[in-house]
Amino acid sequence: MSAETGTAAHRQQMVSEIRRLEQASARPSEPLDLRVLDVMSRVPREAFVRHANAGEAYINAPLAIGFGQTISQPFIVALMTSLARIAPNHRVLEIGTGSGYQTAILAALTGHVFSIERVAGLSVKAAEALRAQGIRNATLDIRDGHAGWPEHAPYDAIVVTAAPAEVPPALIDQLAPQGRLVIPVGRDEQMLTLIERRADGEVTRKEILPVRFVPLVR
Repeated sequence: MSAETGTAAHRQQMVSEIRRLEQASARPSEPLDLRVLDVMSRVPREAFVRHANAGEAYINAPLAIGFGQTISQPFIVALMTSLARIAPNHRVLEIGTGSGYQTAILAALTGHVFSIERVAGLSVKAAEALRAQGIRNATLDIRDGHAGWPEHAPYDAIVVTAAPAEVPPALIDQLAPQGRLVIPVGRDEQMLTLIERRADGEVTRKEILPVRFVPLVR
């Protein structure tokens, strides 16, 4: 599949598969956000994968993007974005820009996204892909994701696309009241985890489902 053949029909088939997987899964939690699925039906995933993998852009599987990193499978992108409960006026932080695909999804849902990547080569490629899609409301930087991006905190939502052994305290500190942090946690066994800061400041933690991500390294 080339950029020219990645059509609305391919994206709609992907969304249908996401809905099927949601119905088949036994996961407790809120249903997938229909706004997220609508955005995923419009953002061309093939624009964010390597040309050699363009034919696999819409299958529900992670794909290598170089530098030992991957683009997450569409179902996981939909789930994590839905759990973040992003609103148009939210300030959003993404840890792990990767290919820029998740960044593009987030940017379509809110006013501005701040995205951190550790690998300079990936950040450069992601910036090019985002510009090519006309996405201007995402600011990228190369830094250690464990420390977050305190200059722009607090954040209404933080989405982490690589797994630390433990939740970095800095990310919890940078959550706004009623903010949500969606993060895979663990090394050999990883658990997608939802952390919320309630309006009164109390922090809660909820395990969602087992996942497999590349590690979040310093």
